[in-house]
Amino acid sequence: MNGWILAATAVLGGGGAAALWGVSTGPTSRRVLAQNLTTSALCPALLLLAQGYGRPSYVDLALLLALLGPVGTLVFARLLADELAREHPGGWAPTWAAAVVGTAVVVALCVAGGPGRAMAKLLVTGALLIGGNVIATRAVAGGFREVRRG
Repeated sequence: MNGWILAATAVLGGGGAAALWGVSTGPTSRRVLAQNLTTSALCPALLLLAQGYGRPSYVDLALLLALLGPVGTLVFARLLADELAREHPGGWAPTWAAAVVGTAVVVALCVAGGPGRAMAKLLVTGALLIGGNVIATRAVAGGFREVRRG
């Protein structure tokens, strides 16, 4: 076991425990935000495992997850809009914590891998992961005022 795999285990353990707790307890808003947090924990872990095992195909899976995970959260937010509007969820602390973890993982892997196509793929994955999860959390937490006005 090397440091990359150990870091992936820590990310999966911490993020997975928080997501499992959120999905299994509380109101609907917490459950939808926890589903979003699952993507935020699993994607950096896949990136770390790709580096640890030397399998670049894991990066492709992380890229796909970073693209589709927030889309799934937005679908749930749309389907449960009436219920989420009554609850007014927060959820910004776990979202920003996941964004910090995702940024740290992407930066560490870019430094370790050096410049090239792999670095570009890591940067796109990181941008999709962080941007998508922030937008999805904002949509679950009440949406965007400008969009609601028309």
